[in-house]
Amino acid sequence: MLPATAAFYFPWEVNSGSVHEGESVRTFGRLVCYQPEESRATLSAQYASKEHLVVVHTLFVEPFNPILGAQYIVLGEKENVEGVGVMINARVLNCVDGVNVALLQKAINEQRSFFREREDKQGGAAQPADAT
Repeated sequence: MLPATAAFYFPWEVNSGSVHEGESVRTFGRLVCYQPEESRATLSAQYASKEHLVVVHTLFVEPFNPILGAQYIVLGEKENVEGVGVMINARVLNCVDGVNVALLQKAINEQRSFFREREDKQGGAAQPADAT
């Protein structure tokens, strides 16, 4: 069975509780720490003058050649781990160094807007059909 489709979440949303445990997520950040003995990487992103960290379990994407300071996109499932907090069990971890993060954030917001509009149109078209 294929895993569920993953929506893009900003790193600050992953840790805020807007993502449920076990849910598939895509997020991004700059690699600030890699602990191979624990198969754990930490991604960092700045938002509203605050640093937001996302811990990534890298067991399923190893061997992994980390580049500290590079931008990464991770696809995986959210898990709450005692002593760590929120952790993403990575299925995919891609280095995307050189990506324009501001443009990526704008694209994520545009995609969300598109999906909301599409849902509203589908919901609005279904209401008159049900009323008759």
